[in-house]
Amino acid sequence: MYSADHVYLVGGGIASLAAAVFLIRDAGVPGENIHILERTDRLGGSLDGAGSEETGYLIRGGRMFEKHFRCTFDLLDTIPAANTLSRSATDDIRLFTETVVTSSHARLVTAHRPVEAPDFGLSIRDRWDLVRLVITPERVLADRTIDSFFTEGFFSTNFWCMWCTMFAFQSWHSLVEMRRYMRRFMHLLPGFNRLEGIHRTRYNQFDSIVQPVTQWLDSQGVNLHRGLSVTDILFDETRDHVTQLKWQHHGREVVQRVSHKGCVFITLGSMTEDTTNGSLAERPPPPTPSTQGAWALWRQIAKQSNRFGRPEKFLNPPAQTAWESFTVTLKTPDFFEYMEAFTGNSAGTGGLVTFKDSGWLLSIVLAHQPHFANQEPGTFVFWGYGLHPTQTGDAVQKPMRECAGAEILAELAHQLQITDRALEFFKNATVIPCHLPHITAQFMPRAPGDRPSVTPSPRGNFAFLGQFCELPHDTVFTVEYSVRTAQQAVYQLKNVQRRVPGVYRGDLNPWVAGHALLTLLSNGR
Repeated sequence: MYSADHVYLVGGGIASLAAAVFLIRDAGVPGENIHILERTDRLGGSLDGAGSEETGYLIRGGRMFEKHFRCTFDLLDTIPAANTLSRSATDDIRLFTETVVTSSHARLVTAHRPVEAPDFGLSIRDRWDLVRLVITPERVLADRTIDSFFTEGFFSTNFWCMWCTMFAFQSWHSLVEMRRYMRRFMHLLPGFNRLEGIHRTRYNQFDSIVQPVTQWLDSQGVNLHRGLSVTDILFDETRDHVTQLKWQHHGREVVQRVSHKGCVFITLGSMTEDTTNGSLAERPPPPTPSTQGAWALWRQIAKQSNRFGRPEKFLNPPAQTAWESFTVTLKTPDFFEYMEAFTGNSAGTGGLVTFKDSGWLLSIVLAHQPHFANQEPGTFVFWGYGLHPTQTGDAVQKPMRECAGAEILAELAHQLQITDRALEFFKNATVIPCHLPHITAQFMPRAPGDRPSVTPSPRGNFAFLGQFCELPHDTVFTVEYSVRTAQQAVYQLKNVQRRVPGVYRGDLNPWVAGHALLTLLSNGR
């Protein structure tokens, strides 16, 4: 049994890791009093990256960064960079972004040809609808979908194609969240069709963020418990204080009492739970819903109080929240050299390339190499995804969801019109397709109360973290959102006399709003 003032963090994703850093750095909690309880054998949650040249590398997905991720950069100011102890992880991201500058020359591919800085293709009605969305109060948009607000023609525009593939929106997703994105990233609209203003990490986000943070926490004596599944959280009769945690570890059930002096931080839901992987020859198997994961735990605690949110609002059929990603490991530079000539961008400077005519709405990214800290010289890794995995492919006449890695490469070769060179480019390639059934669950239409407050009122000894809490003005599906929930939770529960950095509000800046409006009115030209 642990002493009364210990802190328990349920879930080992970036929100919990960040909370642990803030607890030590800003709240003065000794590292040995902090316990991170992670169900899997690996910390980092959705910020993952693993593999080798022999087995192939895997990235399930990546999150965009930009210069106004204030909480994230505040967190990483504390952490030494992955490749050197002489600068912080924050400084390394900024240095890398200044060195490998993003400005896409081929954001879209249509009719098998790259399009540089595509115009938005918006009608006058479309442009007015976007302005109308930005100025409409959020409270009147509850539970509405994007397609309930825009005309059918809007969804065939270049703007929507770039928007939905950059942020992974579907037409049936939350109109409230699209409004937040429009306001939160308004300052990026003038460079939107070139992906300008995007920051990137030197390596994948596991190697550049999770590993350095985990190493720092380990050096501070934090207890990093892996393979430990929290099955229930019990509250007192007022539902203001956690009294017990129940978990399974190596087949043994443990009941841990928590006093009023202790704290519990709970990550709600998961974007990457129930993920399944395939191979070059095998499709990812159908997912089996976990009975002891983050979703099951949220369901369990939500029964105890309506202040704890409504997980069922986000657990829709996978066809509404899933997409398919794939990671390709190559042993020769031929495909990278071809793509650099095709797009006009060296690897790492172009970002997402989307095949607008693709039935799967296929996109790929060639990151700066090496993309993994342990990546062998002469090995090249790229990532891609299909936003419409249940649709039929153009060359491969089946849904992406049913395809093995070799079939995905065949579809990609068709979109690029390189089928005659596919054997040359993809010789000895390793492909790991990945099915993510909940990857956009956080985008499902919602109303007030569906997502609980970070620290529900009246405040007790617990807080909620992650993508399924409510933070006014900020946007989910970003690292910043998870880190902000962590910083706010720690500062409020521990009465830290330091302010959480405010959400950047470019929409309140006349200069930013004016430039965005001019870009919209000119259709991005």
